[in-house]
Amino acid sequence: MKHIFDSTLLVVDDNKELCRMVEGILRREGFSNIDMTFCVKDTEEYFMHKEPHLVILDINLPDGDGFSLMQRIRTVSDVPVLFLSARDEDSDRLLGLGLGADDYMVKPFLPKELALRVSAILKRTWFSKTVDEKEAEGIALGGCMVNFKSGTVKWKERKEEISLTAKELLILKKLWENKGNIVTFDQLCQAVWEDNYFGYENTIMVHIRRLREKIEENPSKPVFLLTVRGLGYKLVQEGRKIERS
Repeated sequence: MKHIFDSTLLVVDDNKELCRMVEGILRREGFSNIDMTFCVKDTEEYFMHKEPHLVILDINLPDGDGFSLMQRIRTVSDVPVLFLSARDEDSDRLLGLGLGADDYMVKPFLPKELALRVSAILKRTWFSKTVDEKEAEGIALGGCMVNFKSGTVKWKERKEEISLTAKELLILKKLWENKGNIVTFDQLCQAVWEDNYFGYENTIMVHIRRLREKIEENPSKPVFLLTVRGLGYKLVQEGRKIERS
């Protein structure tokens, strides 16, 4: 993702008219990748196949609530969340922020304010980290080039770049720092979540699977990001370091 407007945004609200209004507001600001889901079930299915860069989430949904949905999303993704709800009680705002939401807005809202808050979250989350000048920009893995500085994967035979999530980038960097050696489950969790492996089993498996889908020619038969059964993962040394010019 080279520019903030390349971000994929997911709007979750059962009010389809409001979803289209939010979409229009964001498109006028320059965002073009905007997806919509209208219930908990559809959102959970969405995250099985795709991960946005930000979620704009309502609380009242026809088959559940946004608070519980956010907790389930957190088991597979650390995507930033902005609650956009008609519920203006302090208790709701505090609950949403307490669960780890990045922001909370109340309906009705000012269109420009929504756009500014979305941009602020994206800039803080995806564009605030700097890269040490002495650090290599990335690695070559077979037919793809991973650029650590931009957080992208570029395949030789494809025109588009694939964006890595913040957690995918941290995992890949940790594996590259220990290339050829086993990185245990606990080591990965400490590097990415600053916590031990207990409770993150499914989460780390999901991140590894999605990472393989981006860097492996055949994710079902990985040749670079390997599983060491019962211990952890390792990145084999075929990767070639790309030095800064």
